[in-house]
Amino acid sequence: MDRRSFLTKGAIGGTAAAASTLAAPAYAQGNRTLTLVTTWGRGLAGVHDAAQRCADTITAMTDGQLTVDLKAAGELVGAFEVFDAVTSGQADMYHGADYYFVGQHPGYAFFTAVPFGMTAQELANWYYQDGGHELHDELGEIFGLKSFLGGNTGAQSGGWFAKEITGPEDFQGLRFRMPGLGGEALGRMGASVQNLPGAEVYQALASGAIDGTEWIGPWADEKAGFQEITKFYYTAGMHEPGAGLSLAFNRDVFDSFTPAQQRICEIAAGEAHQYNLSQFLAENGAALARLQSGGVQVLTFPDSVWDAMGVAAQETMDSYAGDDLYDRIRESAMTSMRSSSNWITESEGTYRAQRDRIMG
Repeated sequence: MDRRSFLTKGAIGGTAAAASTLAAPAYAQGNRTLTLVTTWGRGLAGVHDAAQRCADTITAMTDGQLTVDLKAAGELVGAFEVFDAVTSGQADMYHGADYYFVGQHPGYAFFTAVPFGMTAQELANWYYQDGGHELHDELGEIFGLKSFLGGNTGAQSGGWFAKEITGPEDFQGLRFRMPGLGGEALGRMGASVQNLPGAEVYQALASGAIDGTEWIGPWADEKAGFQEITKFYYTAGMHEPGAGLSLAFNRDVFDSFTPAQQRICEIAAGEAHQYNLSQFLAENGAALARLQSGGVQVLTFPDSVWDAMGVAAQETMDSYAGDDLYDRIRESAMTSMRSSSNWITESEGTYRAQRDRIMG
């Protein structure tokens, strides 16, 4: 029987039979407690807040049918073990930065940040309008995950250094904490790159185990206390121009939710994404002023450093080429970024320049 004949006969004569033989999806019944593990130490400014907001929103909107129990890094599993915990079924969901999991697949970097990649608004444009979420979902299928954007830090600072950076040569042998493909790029510049969980960074910097670190931005960095250790602070970096955070479910667990519960989880992640971005951006300006008044030197990298970073970033990104899914994610993200950037520069960029000129 050809496909056309099958469709015609099925539509006319098979409807009642199909209705009686196709079982409805099996959804778990009753109230449930879900375990959420995170890559964040409890109380880490902004990032832990985003995870907690996701948990609280899901619990509230489902009237407790889904009660989310948040376990911070180290309370059930380590910060970098949350991916495996969820894929194995040890936990139901995780909140974290997906670039921690480039060892699972390099495509995950794009859903946090890649060097010289997307700003927060460009990431949102790609994710929600230009196919980013669909690619995140395709990547998650490989590992049994269902993922959503669940936070954003905005543009991150270039980091804290034990001494001033005057040229690319200053990165030779520098012990520096930076995850993701940005860290790989610094490695190509000669740095000895460390990938430490956020809760461990202060102690590593204070003890001299590392010479410098990036974390997030003025507010979170001030809360972490890095200004107590060093006063050289670079406010712009190439590595995370708009770092997305992810809320990821074990796919079997997610599939057991009712459609309404699934939609609530998606909405909770999206709401946390927007709330978290505004939280960071609202707090950073005042925090930077406090850091400066406390003696922190606010600096920018010289052009020679930016140029070297650009070369290293391109080499890093190219080194993963050849994997079909990575290539498709990269092309999709970069195409969307260029399109979004063109309009944002022409509209908002021009307006901001004129506003600053006129209003001061």
